Amino acid sequence: MAPREFAAEPSLRPLSELVRMMIRFLGICLAAVVLPTPAWAGPLTYADAIQRAQRDAPSLRAKSLGVAAARSVRGGAGKLPDPTLAVGIESFPISGPLAFEPQRDDFTMVRVGVSQDIPNLAKRHAQQARAESDIAAAEADTAVEARNVEIGTALAWITLAYAERRLATLGDIVSHLERVVRTTAGAVASGNSRPAQTLAGQQALATLRDRRSELVSNVARARAALTRWTGDSAPEIAGAIPEFSVNPTSLRAGLDQHPSLLMTDAQRRQANADLRLAEADRRSDFGVNVAYQRRDPRFGDYISAGVTVGLPFFTRTRQSAQISARQADASRVDAELEAARRALSAELDSDLADHVMHHEQWIRARDTLQPLAEQRVSLETSSYGAGRASLVDIADAYAALAEATLTTLDREAMVAADGARLTLTYRSANR
Repeated sequence: MAPREFAAEPSLRPLSELVRMMIRFLGICLAAVVLPTPAWAGPLTYADAIQRAQRDAPSLRAKSLGVAAARSVRGGAGKLPDPTLAVGIESFPISGPLAFEPQRDDFTMVRVGVSQDIPNLAKRHAQQARAESDIAAAEADTAVEARNVEIGTALAWITLAYAERRLATLGDIVSHLERVVRTTAGAVASGNSRPAQTLAGQQALATLRDRRSELVSNVARARAALTRWTGDSAPEIAGAIPEFSVNPTSLRAGLDQHPSLLMTDAQRRQANADLRLAEADRRSDFGVNVAYQRRDPRFGDYISAGVTVGLPFFTRTRQSAQISARQADASRVDAELEAARRALSAELDSDLADHVMHHEQWIRARDTLQPLAEQRVSLETSSYGAGRASLVDIADAYAALAEATLTTLDREAMVAADGARLTLTYRSANR
């Protein structure tokens, strides 16, 4: 029988292997359907980048958890503390003729009691106010972080967009110069150019390629900055660069509702709540207690009840000192709020002045410097074709064009960044 069983095993093995392969394949298909697959990141418009950063930023999740924690604490603020259970033995003899024989003593008893502390009402209300101010501070802190995330994402997106535009623009200029340089061999052969002049074109190309390497690095750094905010490993820019309308009057009118000032105001509320807590310590706290005392069955049991009252006698060295400290803290936060308001107003005026300057410089570069550089390239190219200009002149013209074009883009990028920073930084928290 054994030989027959061993002979049948090889014929069954392929079938069992096939079954296992089918089960494994079905398991892989089921996992592909059930398990979540990572979403393919597509090109990011400006609005998409802002939305994704506000949804996925880890710093915002952390701040939201802080708000949730503050709200959880609010439920227990101002409530009575937990009662206290006391268990003990009273009047246990340790000397005399009845020492260590409580069963013969009339006074030894087991005591079980419960006590409840009752803080004064002003203190409980102050604790509730402190919890409310903690929630307001956590929410204000979240609003400040949300504003920072939005600004950081906007600037990163704009920086990457202009970095790519600079790289593409310089690439076009390099391509045009390369076509001109390729014609130098014929110019030398015809006697229109000296052999040494051909080196000028190569030198100009090398300089522009160095600049291109720098721009490639700038693109990589800008992409990394955008990755920080959106979480995309390789974000790609899509859509037009937004235009921001800067209205100084509207921005100044919304300063009082700026998130950073609301944050300082929430800290002022916390300081005032602490002051109320310190003042409440001048009032007496109360307590009640009830105890059951059991003696030997030959004697009767007892029930005790009592009330405790706090006696704040030393207010000068204790409560008054704390009140003075909390008053100083409240005054400090008031001064910090005014200082923050003045600093914010000064920063807005300074940023507006810079924006005006950057806008004027950009218009000057766009309407004057770059057109002149383009005209110079056109004139030098025509003169070179007519034999009246050398390759050195062509190389210099293209170098000047590259510099003027990149300067124009740099200034345009500064204007766009100014608009985003001003609009997003100084707008009211209500918008």
